[in-house]
Amino acid sequence: MKKSADTLKAFLDARALYYEQPGFIADDPISVPHSFSKQQDIEIAGFFAAILAWGNRKSIINSCKRLLELMDNAPYDFIMHFTEADLKPFLKFVHRTFNAIDLFHFLDVLQHHYKIKKLPSLETAFSNYLTPGDTTIEKALIGFRRHFFDDKIFPHYPVRTQKHIATPERKSACKRLNMYLRWMVRSSSKGVDFGLWKNIQPLQLICPLDLHVARVARHFKLLDRPNNDWQAALELTTHLKQLDAADPVKYDFALFGLGVIEKF
Repeated sequence: MKKSADTLKAFLDARALYYEQPGFIADDPISVPHSFSKQQDIEIAGFFAAILAWGNRKSIINSCKRLLELMDNAPYDFIMHFTEADLKPFLKFVHRTFNAIDLFHFLDVLQHHYKIKKLPSLETAFSNYLTPGDTTIEKALIGFRRHFFDDKIFPHYPVRTQKHIATPERKSACKRLNMYLRWMVRSSSKGVDFGLWKNIQPLQLICPLDLHVARVARHFKLLDRPNNDWQAALELTTHLKQLDAADPVKYDFALFGLGVIEKF
């Protein structure tokens, strides 16, 4: 590794270490699942926090809290027992373009997973699509979305809701789902991510790519591709693997912190 690369690694390692600590949680959407201790509650709260994670971070957190309050702050219990009559209070829920129409389909999918299929964790909704030797979670993301809108299971899903679940098949960077998988998969040793899921490995994760992360990545020559799409997310992660092959997505903390907090 060249000296300049050594210097960059040392700098980004230091920034990742600086931001990946419990003080990071309060102002970030990850604070939403951190309000819970039961695995299924963390999975569900985290999923909604990630899906709603666009726009101002404060408004994201507020919207998530409002949604979870409608579930009596017991998301798993709600998913397991809600009926159509229980959905009336949710009719006015909206976060940017995500509204009750979208929410009801999300609730149906989650209830199908946990209650109908009797699966104890949401991990399998992703990990079941991976095959031995997969170096990334690309197949997991593709399979998850295909299942989410499988018209054999959900024959009347709203077409408009498709825009809220990204997929590499449509060249999306899948920022929000990649962020969610980072939360669930990476180790909890630093007190930020949860490390709940064991069938997906940290080395398979793809760095969440948004405008801020992409800007900083291009500054450090970690990203050349001009479009912020799936290929760009792969390219960035490939470069990050040269810095840490086992845990490349730890640098999300560094790039995000530099871009959003330090206005790098």
